Amino acid sequence: MKAMILAAGRGDRMRPLTDYVPKPLLPVAGQPLIVHHLEALRAAGIGEIVINTGHLGAQLPAALGDGRDWGVRIIWSPEPPEALETGGGIFQALPLLGPAPFLVVNGDVWTDYPFARLPAVPAGLAHLVLVSNPPHHAEGDFALAADGKVGEDGGPRLTFSGISMLRPELFADCKPGRFPLGPLLRRAMAVGQVSGEHYAGVWRDIGTPQRLAELDRELKECQGRPEGVSPWKSS
Repeated sequence: MKAMILAAGRGDRMRPLTDYVPKPLLPVAGQPLIVHHLEALRAAGIGEIVINTGHLGAQLPAALGDGRDWGVRIIWSPEPPEALETGGGIFQALPLLGPAPFLVVNGDVWTDYPFARLPAVPAGLAHLVLVSNPPHHAEGDFALAADGKVGEDGGPRLTFSGISMLRPELFADCKPGRFPLGPLLRRAMAVGQVSGEHYAGVWRDIGTPQRLAELDRELKECQGRPEGVSPWKSS
């Protein structure tokens, strides 16, 4: 299995920090956000990782190289500075990801989700990890039904975590260019081709400098506790 980390976005809400550093390289508890993903993916047995770059994109390969320092192989997928959005970025990287289903994770989230628990082969075109709605996104994104199907309606609305398993066939009718992933997922949901799960562990959307600072403080607190003792009740 291969994975893709989405790391090309501008991160406007994180300004002025992202005026000089790509959001996935912002440090938290002593290391860049994206390094946590590299370590977690390696722990799940995933050795080949595609990373797209856009805004200040040259900084990412300069910092991470070919991935050998983290026991993985990084394959770079450069995009224009304005980036191709989530859908366009994944579509451009499909030749690098190959014909099998692949894991995708947003580079600007932090989570303790165990990537190895994702289905290697989703039942439909996509499998999404959903989380409880954070205060800044109380309305959620999608509904999770009792049968595990994800749609616009039919169950409690939850927030898409940015973690998914996707089949390349999800992009069958796409053309190169800039476009979001959401409409493709909704089209697949309409024909029952998206499954999902509700993850109740730790997940943080690092969308503002304040949320970055909060995560940094929480992780440093965790590092100072005895092994196995977490500051997060949900984990």
